[in-house]
Amino acid sequence: MTIPKAAETMPGAGTGETAASQVFDALKRDLINGRFAAGEKLAISTLKHHYAVGLSPLREALNRLAAHGLLEQHHQRGFRVPPLAAEELEDIARLRMQFECMALSQAFEAGDAEWESQLLAAQHRLLKADEAPQDLEHWEQAHLRFHRTLLAPCGSPWLLRFIGQLHDQFDRYRRLAPGDTVIRTRLDAQHGELAQLVLNRRTREASDLLEEHIRLSWEIARGACADRPG
Repeated sequence: MTIPKAAETMPGAGTGETAASQVFDALKRDLINGRFAAGEKLAISTLKHHYAVGLSPLREALNRLAAHGLLEQHHQRGFRVPPLAAEELEDIARLRMQFECMALSQAFEAGDAEWESQLLAAQHRLLKADEAPQDLEHWEQAHLRFHRTLLAPCGSPWLLRFIGQLHDQFDRYRRLAPGDTVIRTRLDAQHGELAQLVLNRRTREASDLLEEHIRLSWEIARGACADRPG
């Protein structure tokens, strides 16, 4: 296994829980960014050297990533990157629609003026990130913050946890898919539309728009699947 040069190494990883958390975050980021090929077997010795971490925290991080669904663990055969399958992506996208629209409805019930101001701030940061498309990771972080802020007041930590895990799985496809300028422009505009619907307390319209937003993003993400319908 050759780790791409773009992957980040661990800066002076510590020991125990701190080291495991650091390598978990770094490996998770690299897996979502597609820096390992789908189906690739991960070599423990190479990972230890690259992330500058000991065997114990590395195995803890790998086990957590397998539980998270970002790795497959094979008994006595180590860890592999999951394949990219159109059927799985469809399942992920449909669950996102269901859970995120549920969370948004609950957020409308509990969200206050502070939520509205935080969402406007998150949308402004995303707009600024749109102006610097060359800094993709900055845009990805601003995009994630916007969607987290949109659903934050829903009141269910478990629901938000499930949504976060689905986002990670979905993004692994989306970031590997070819771009589509027309759909991308529409998706970018929808962030501002969602924020305005929140301010106007238009619950039904916001839920419908969020579902469309996920559906359009799914249309792009399908480009990462070799087995997608023709």
